[in-house]
Formats: sequence, structure tokens, C-alpha cells
Amino acid sequence: MIQVSEAAAKEIKRLQSSRNQENSILQIGVKTGGCSGLVYTLELKENLESEGRDYQINDISIKLDAASSDSIKGLKIDYSEDLMGGSFRFQNPNASSVCSCGQSFATEA
Repeated sequence: MIQVSEAAAKEIKRLQSSRNQENSILQIGVKTGGCSGLVYTLELKENLESEGRDYQINDISIKLDAASSDSIKGLKIDYSEDLMGGSFRFQNPNASSVCSCGQSFATEA
């Protein structure tokens, strides 16, 4: 299971509304990239036929990508704004190292 803070849920709902995708599903996954080897993917999708686990968290429909589930089990997603703008923040108990930007990570092989 993952956790989504109230601030992150509010930002996701704002994105859904601004893109006229109020009924979209947030797909969360991981792909190769970034300076640590893996990066998080967050995509709003209207129709999802991919495999994964479905959750309803803070009034947001979420699908965890099946191929990424081991890498993001227990993930906590937050959102905060600073002088450089706003961004999602990730706390991943499976990460063995995290890039200084917080957007990429590595796991034990």
C-alpha cells in the first residue's frame, strides 16, 4: 500500500481539473532513468487496462503498475512548494540511495 498526503491529493485533483480529466486514474510506476537509475512515473489516464493494484486514496483513484510494485511498496507521496516552484516528494522505504533532487532512486540488486 502507498500513502498520499493531503497536499499531494489536492495537487493531483488540481491537475485533473485543469486538464478536464476529473475522472482520470493516477497511474504510478517506475522506469529506468535519472542519476540514480530509477525514476517515478505519475500519469493521469482515462482508461487503464494494464495490470496492477487499484487503490482509492484521499478520493483519488490510483493504479500501481504491476511491474513496479516491488520498487514502490510503502511509498509515501507528498507535495510541497518552495521558491523554485512546486513538486511531488517521494519517501520510498525500498530505496537504497536517492538522488539529491529526490526524483530518482536505486534499490538493492
